[in-house]
Amino acid sequence: MPDILQIKITLQRTASPIWRRILVENTRTFLELHHIIQVVMGWQNSHLFQFIVNGHKITEPDEDLDLELGEKSVDASKARLGDFIKGEKVTFEYEYDFGDGWMHQIVVEKFLPREKKTKYPICLDGRLNCPPEDCGGIGGFYGMLEIIGSKGYPERKEMLQWLGGKYDAEHFDKDIVNIELAAIDQ
Repeated sequence: MPDILQIKITLQRTASPIWRRILVENTRTFLELHHIIQVVMGWQNSHLFQFIVNGHKITEPDEDLDLELGEKSVDASKARLGDFIKGEKVTFEYEYDFGDGWMHQIVVEKFLPREKKTKYPICLDGRLNCPPEDCGGIGGFYGMLEIIGSKGYPERKEMLQWLGGKYDAEHFDKDIVNIELAAIDQ
């Protein structure tokens, strides 16, 4: 079986799809995939995460939480993608920031042979800017867009200041993402 996965990551419940398509080795751990998703989606790795794959919760272990919830999670630092993903068209979930509840659908589109000249992971494509961290989930994101898009809101100046002066919902730069991905393993 080829050892490169082409996957598409789509943020759920958005009016227009916010997505990224990447190539990643199937030998990577889910913790490594988490860090890759953080880069390609534009998140800041400030919150907890989990993957749900074939009924398995894969995350950073927390024995107290597992005991409290009556379940056992799989350690994301040890679970490799190839151990859980056995075929194309496999779909699984990635949740980031349990407070804001950023749910992502991940689809394994195909398996590819490794190209010797390609450094993995690599982002092939994407669409739209990811919502800013801690903006309040999907509802807060669309509320924020409404506020910064109209000069009639008294909180607009404060919101823009919180955003660092601007936010372009249409912006996605694959080249910058790939520069950031190249730094992951260094």
